Amino acid sequence: MELTSYDLKNFFKTVADLMEEEKDYLCELDRKIGDGDHGVTMSIGWQAVNEILDADLKDEEDCGKISVSVGKTFLSAVGSSVGPLYATGLMRGAKSGKKKNVMSEMDLVQYWIAFARGVKERGQAEVGDKTMVDTLEPFANTLEAKYEQTHDFFEAFEHAVNDAEKGMKSTRDIISKKGRSSRLGDRSAGAQDPGATSAFMILSAFQKFAQKRSAQVS
Repeated sequence: MELTSYDLKNFFKTVADLMEEEKDYLCELDRKIGDGDHGVTMSIGWQAVNEILDADLKDEEDCGKISVSVGKTFLSAVGSSVGPLYATGLMRGAKSGKKKNVMSEMDLVQYWIAFARGVKERGQAEVGDKTMVDTLEPFANTLEAKYEQTHDFFEAFEHAVNDAEKGMKSTRDIISKKGRSSRLGDRSAGAQDPGATSAFMILSAFQKFAQKRSAQVS
């Protein structure tokens, strides 16, 4: 499995389309425990990314620079707390694609682990706080362990996404300890965290994108 700079840009476009499609659902989740605007926020951020992919990054072939630019653009477009989180993740991940126009399986594993752990570090959250970390931390841990064990990118990523989904669903039963939803106390239980949900959507989208890309070149 290899990912070219062209593929990487296409993946980010896929995320932009996905966030537009899921905007209302994410807002619906957020209305239960927050301001009800998470879907709109994600849509705004990723549409801004979509624009630079067609403009400033049209001819860029450095995977690292692409990811850094995507992170900075998302941050500039989004004023909420999710902006710095995704920007940090994307910029941490960018290191594994620095000065490369093709990313290897190992590069991609390192990219997504750095992405997930960058978000966690910036947000200073832990599993059980009812945040996107409940999705990202088990994903990163499983991806790292499974790839080291199997050296099979798709198998490792599938296990990681499965654990990410379990983490996302676990937020339904968690009492929020971070952000606006923490003000609800016990009332925050019973609702799935929108940030954990959108994070899972992105990871799942990459899994599908990579599988489709691999099928096209095989």
